[in-house]
Amino acid sequence: MSDSEALSDGLYPYRSRFETHRTIPATGVDRSVILEELATMASEEDAKGDQGLVSGSIYHGDHDHYHFLTEAFEVFAHANVLQRDMYPSSTKLEGEIVSMTLDLLHGERAEEACGVITSGGSESLMTAVYAYREWGRGRGITEPEMIWPITAHCALDKGAHYFGIKVLHAPVTDDQQADVAWIRDHIGPNTVAIVGSAGTYPHGVIDPIEEMGALALEHGIGFHVDGCLGAFILAWGEQAGVDVPPFDFRVPGVTSLSADTHKYGYALKGTSVLMYSRRDLRALQYFTAGGWPGGIYLSPGMAGSRSGGVIAATWAAMVSLGQSGYLDVAKGIFDTTAKLVEGIGRIPELRILGKPYFLVAVASASPDVDIYHVNDGLADRGWRMNGLQFPDAFHFCVTRPNTAPGIIEKYLEDLAEAVADAKKIPADQPPKSGALYGLSGTGPEGVKVVEELLAGAIDAFYDVP
Repeated sequence: MSDSEALSDGLYPYRSRFETHRTIPATGVDRSVILEELATMASEEDAKGDQGLVSGSIYHGDHDHYHFLTEAFEVFAHANVLQRDMYPSSTKLEGEIVSMTLDLLHGERAEEACGVITSGGSESLMTAVYAYREWGRGRGITEPEMIWPITAHCALDKGAHYFGIKVLHAPVTDDQQADVAWIRDHIGPNTVAIVGSAGTYPHGVIDPIEEMGALALEHGIGFHVDGCLGAFILAWGEQAGVDVPPFDFRVPGVTSLSADTHKYGYALKGTSVLMYSRRDLRALQYFTAGGWPGGIYLSPGMAGSRSGGVIAATWAAMVSLGQSGYLDVAKGIFDTTAKLVEGIGRIPELRILGKPYFLVAVASASPDVDIYHVNDGLADRGWRMNGLQFPDAFHFCVTRPNTAPGIIEKYLEDLAEAVADAKKIPADQPPKSGALYGLSGTGPEGVKVVEELLAGAIDAFYDVP
């Protein structure tokens, strides 16, 4: 089989098993057939995650929980929350989701904490970028700039690209935290906001949020904390006995904060909560039209129509778990992460990047070990880790399925074996999992090639073979 055929089979694994629909069927397919096909695909694709072999991605993992959430979704699956006169329940549900999240993240410390629901972390981050652009325009800043570290989520760069904002990418220190001194030196008259993470997607570290907050106050600019990944797990750290530094509205200078309910909030994809310290900041993201022939139009953000089902499911997840449920899962994740850190520490060829809380980034500590070969070895043993670059590494984002008895112990055994195997592989043999990342590391030209390949992959997502 050629490489192109193998790639095609990977993208379209069902083309030889199920009928391919290039046009709407002349007569409808029987519902039982449709449901059987979907169930088959879902069962096969869930298998790895259900076994606890996946980093991140599957945050709760209990199918009874998912079944309950889909029951809640079903009640409002047809509802469009844009139409509040028809579905005033959405006002109750969205308002309570925001209120519960603000309470968890100490919104009482803010001047007038408020928030909105978005479709996920990317929309939350992009919307925050837009709001700060508008804030700057209100102060006569026509060429706005924002500063965030290179480890910040790339959805911020996506927002800056869409909304015409210049970005200064701050370096990170040896512990993978934002270099506050660099940020201080690069704040200028066009700077509208800075961004820190809690924790970062690559390494799971918490940026120096208190220092950055003081910097934002000193210069009178915005400060967004990206807690999309970490907020809903880190918030339970203190009660779980884990020393988590303040990262939320307790920190003076924080003017906005994002937290994904569809990650460690254990809701369905996709919802996120974007919060502001003041209502005037939130209002900057609104769109209203009073003179349109189609009638009065108002939208809190980029989306128009939004599903009432996913909002109902999110509310149901939060209310059903309760504080005790969230804390119980968090303790398991923190304990499992501690075991993971301890076990990796016993493997001299590996090193951990930064200070982990729930996500552990692993790099090579030996010139004889290519970390991507180690990742290949883990993949051969059934594990799915997330590859990183600059520096070469992979991470294990610990979620509830990974806390099942024996999972981390088995992982550490397989990791040690993968390291031993990697030491035997010739240096000139390229790893499978690191091919694109290795190419990226060759410089701007390599990055450009990778981006072109990735664009081609997106094309393939929407093709029918």
